[in-house]
Amino acid sequence: MKQPAVGVAASAPLSTAPALGTASGSNTTFAILISLSVCHLLNDMNQSLVPALYPILKDNYALDFGQIGLITLAFQLTASLLQPVVGIVTDKRPQPYSLPIAMGSSLAGLLLLSVANTYALILLAAALVGIGSSVFHPESSRVARMASGGRYGFAQSLFQLGGSTGSSIGPLLAAFIVVPRGQGSIAWFSAAALLAILILANVSMWYARHPAMAARRNKKVAAPIAASPLPRATVIFAFSILLVLLFSKNVYTSSLSSYYTFYLIQKFGVSVQSAQLHLFAFLGAVAAGTFIGGPIGDRVGRKPVIWFSILGAFPFALMLPYASLMWTGVLSVLIGLILASAFSAIVVYAQELLPGRVGMVAGMVFGFSFGLGGLGAAALGEIADATSIETVYKVCSFLPLIGLLTALLPDIEKRRG
Repeated sequence: MKQPAVGVAASAPLSTAPALGTASGSNTTFAILISLSVCHLLNDMNQSLVPALYPILKDNYALDFGQIGLITLAFQLTASLLQPVVGIVTDKRPQPYSLPIAMGSSLAGLLLLSVANTYALILLAAALVGIGSSVFHPESSRVARMASGGRYGFAQSLFQLGGSTGSSIGPLLAAFIVVPRGQGSIAWFSAAALLAILILANVSMWYARHPAMAARRNKKVAAPIAASPLPRATVIFAFSILLVLLFSKNVYTSSLSSYYTFYLIQKFGVSVQSAQLHLFAFLGAVAAGTFIGGPIGDRVGRKPVIWFSILGAFPFALMLPYASLMWTGVLSVLIGLILASAFSAIVVYAQELLPGRVGMVAGMVFGFSFGLGGLGAAALGEIADATSIETVYKVCSFLPLIGLLTALLPDIEKRRG
């Protein structure tokens, strides 16, 4: 399906990525996408060490599930509250060199987390990692769209693949490095953050040399904001539906990423390392689903992918709380694979709803996702303390039913095709 050419805030040339491919070579733009994906992998790998460290922190500092949820909240809220602001600001004034600076904040958070000896310092370290995320995601998403060559779903999927892969690798590394060696070994992962800073410095130079950026500096091209193909009220309504769909997706995902290890340990009596391997399998399925969803959306449209992704996970989520250990592993992989395929489709669909607002849309979608994950983790932690971990999964199993609201989304691709 031919995708509409959606402008971005800097100027029309930002959305004419094929011209860039002609000027700079298609290999160059693909190299930028790969670089962003690798940095997303390193960024989210480091971030995933925070929840992977929860069993150690819980034992070392006698934390309850509510306090564990607040650690997730500290990380997610700094990311969620700042990302839309970063997106709005950079739509008007793109900041190419903010990417390596953002990774520097994550580096500081990791180093602090490795030596933190109080609950307050743990919360601060988690917040610093979140601040790095708040800048990295909207600006990286903008650069990915610039280098997409018009294949917006593919570019977003490749970018998201790195993040999902990093999120799945983190628990595996934690199982074999952090769990045996303790909290201080988190500092070893600062090398990954340093590598990401070097790669992002190169990406920032490409970003700064982009023709649209040069036009801005020379003031030769205006920066009009493209009009949405839909009335303002319809756009607001559709965007609200997307946020509700993100709620169902991310709160359920948070229930698995934050508490899956505890669920497996308490219900089936597995070791911490075995539980981390199960979490790795789930997050690996999330990585695969994230990549698959974008290219399929380029071919069949975003709305069908959103339909299948969120609602399709429902029967498996419903069975999960009653399954044996083997089937729990199988069902969690299927849920991760299906549920994750919606994210790239939601990002691109939202960008087409609000053309010219690439940074703001990315900031809101990523930020809202992080915020919902944090709030969901905190709320589910309180439910787990008041009842049990099994109750959490029984309650969450009905969240994918919210996917029925996809029917209310306008068929924007038919209007613009």
